[in-house]
Amino acid sequence: MLKEFREFAMKGNVVDLAVGVIIGAAFGAIVSSMVADIIMPIIGAISGGLDFSNYFTALSKSVAATNLADAKKQGAVLAWGNFLTLTLNFLIVAFVLFIVVRLMNQLKREAPAAPAEPPKPTKDQELLAEIRDLLKSRA
Repeated sequence: MLKEFREFAMKGNVVDLAVGVIIGAAFGAIVSSMVADIIMPIIGAISGGLDFSNYFTALSKSVAATNLADAKKQGAVLAWGNFLTLTLNFLIVAFVLFIVVRLMNQLKREAPAAPAEPPKPTKDQELLAEIRDLLKSRA
């Protein structure tokens, strides 16, 4: 059983998947930082200093806080600003992956291959052709 597991784990697809997951996690962290540290502040500046991550709707009357972290401690809140940020994050990741896959597909496309030469006849075909030619010459 251990031998079978080792063979399974060492197959190319499993190793490729592991590398993809690790790179994907690192890529996700980069995109999250880009959204939180670059894009959302720009959107906030354009919209008059709004910080979407702190937007919430209190679902409990006991919530009196003005920021999301404190409001969550006080009671149930609907953190729609955080959802908006994560949705934007997803859209950016999806768009970047689309661009990467598109570029990879363009790189994979090869120039049209030149027409291949017809395959050489086999020995049997050569012999049959000789017989045909001999029969034609006698007729």
